[in-house]
Amino acid sequence: MKIYTKTGDKGETSLVYGQRVSKNDIRVEAYGTCDEANSQIGLALSYIGATNFDGKEEWGSIFHKIQTWLFHVGAELATPEGKKVGWTIEESHINEMENQIDSWEQQLEPLRNFVLPGGHSAGACLHVARTIVRRAERLTTMVEDANPLVLSFLNRLSDFLFVAARFINYHMGENESILHQEYK
Repeated sequence: MKIYTKTGDKGETSLVYGQRVSKNDIRVEAYGTCDEANSQIGLALSYIGATNFDGKEEWGSIFHKIQTWLFHVGAELATPEGKKVGWTIEESHINEMENQIDSWEQQLEPLRNFVLPGGHSAGACLHVARTIVRRAERLTTMVEDANPLVLSFLNRLSDFLFVAARFINYHMGENESILHQEYK
């Protein structure tokens, strides 16, 4: 199978089930942004590859699920109105992310300041992924028939990535750069 099809050479692409749309269609923007976030997560994971810390294997397993679910979100967004895709985001996925956030936060110092993105390369990449997910979320609000759980998932995923960045920075011995103004 060839990787290039030449069917997109004139600014159109296919949704799931073959419907042709412009590459600037909001669905394409939304699922393309999910793909961008997924790639950024992959980059973060590549920086962790050569490191060692307690729970690294579990970390990889958690992120494999997250990347798979984010791929599923993209598939849902790439599916035209009135059609169904073979997998969907479920409330249990969101609950699992929330539980993981809570678990990580128990190991971290409570937030007293705003955290500036950065730290270990993996942590910095997760912060970038978080902002890309926020963009995907904003774009998804414009997809008229989007599964409401997709919006919840994206919203929670950005929180998950924020805490994951803090968690990996902590485990890599990187101090967080904070905005020197307390909030209450």
